[in-house]
Amino acid sequence: MTEVFKFGGASVKDAAGVKNIAEIVKLHGTSQLLIVVSAMGKTTNALEELTFAYTQQNENIDEKFDRIKAYHEEILLGLFEDSMHPVYNEVANTFVEIDWILEEEPLDDFDYIYDQIVSIGELVSSKIVGAYLNHCGIVCKWLDARSFIHTDNTYREGQVDWVKTQNAIENQLPSILENQIAITQGFIGGTSENFTTTLGREGSDYTAAIFASCLKASAVTIWKDVPGVLNADPKWFDETELMSQLSYHDAIELTYYGATVIHPKTIKPLQNNNIPLHVRSFLDYSATGTTISNAEKVAHTPSFIFKVNQSLISIFPKDYSFIIEENLSHIFDILHQHRVKVNTMLNSALSFSICVDNNPDKMKRLIEALSSSYKTIYNNDVELVTIRYYNQQTIDRVTENKNVLLEVKSRHTCQMVMKDIS
Repeated sequence: MTEVFKFGGASVKDAAGVKNIAEIVKLHGTSQLLIVVSAMGKTTNALEELTFAYTQQNENIDEKFDRIKAYHEEILLGLFEDSMHPVYNEVANTFVEIDWILEEEPLDDFDYIYDQIVSIGELVSSKIVGAYLNHCGIVCKWLDARSFIHTDNTYREGQVDWVKTQNAIENQLPSILENQIAITQGFIGGTSENFTTTLGREGSDYTAAIFASCLKASAVTIWKDVPGVLNADPKWFDETELMSQLSYHDAIELTYYGATVIHPKTIKPLQNNNIPLHVRSFLDYSATGTTISNAEKVAHTPSFIFKVNQSLISIFPKDYSFIIEENLSHIFDILHQHRVKVNTMLNSALSFSICVDNNPDKMKRLIEALSSSYKTIYNNDVELVTIRYYNQQTIDRVTENKNVLLEVKSRHTCQMVMKDIS
């Protein structure tokens, strides 16, 4: 049966990383394998900056683009001594697609422009990795994910058309994977008009799950620069614990609350087909990492998820009437219109409080829209801490020297919005 490997940006950030992928693939052998790769290193961030500069018509557009091309040129030189290798032209021709966009006046639809430019990172990365695998004697076919992942026209967060996607993958991929490895891109899809969409930031995990689900794959492995799924982010905790086993249920909960090791949409397609997900280290590929499956009897290790740069918004009816279903329906409609995700919420008789990511552009428009119908107050620069399988000791651990502004508890999960005590 087919397996799916997904390699993120950190695993392909330089020539050494690409060579490391070749070693991992060699160890896997020649059995059916689909590889999904992200853009190299911080290329997505760099392409985002280029997109903002272009739409605002800044003077340093060419400088930003030249740095992106030079970065990939350096990786190519570290992989292919022969500068006449065809991959050099393939990469240059792919970047020309951005040149064509930059030559025109920017359109009003920023999200559309964003997807056409930022998606080039995955296309270039997959072409380089695919060419290197072939260079090493690993027969590898490059595939354009946009021919398989079909979405609507919701740019920057394309909604997958599962019927079209499944038909495309089932009808074409099995025969391709019979005798060779295939490589494709994460994060991107295509519309019925052949425009490029993206699936949301860090969407390459989701891509791997889509392919695996449609192929009825035996497993998906996400290769990371961490040993597996940890119970906390090492940048917040000196001591963390590797969770060797997780249930689909707990994994969904953790990703929903903001655990960044896996994209939130990844688990459902795998759970639907009972496909295990392995999270392993590309730095130590002999280690087993974490396995996420339908296992029910797993250890309930307390897990901590920190989200900083949050805003706490409290919403009150202007006439001091009760907050009722009609108000909540209207509020959630405003949130949907502004594409703002609620990270936690709490309502009382006279107020409804939500914690959201503090995106300055979205926040300004959201507050204006809410204030037209409600009295609205908000706090910026707060942090949200979620503890899965909490106890009082874990709560005390994270609230030291903090002022807790909002607390929400369920049977297994505690969420607290906090600010430093000044």
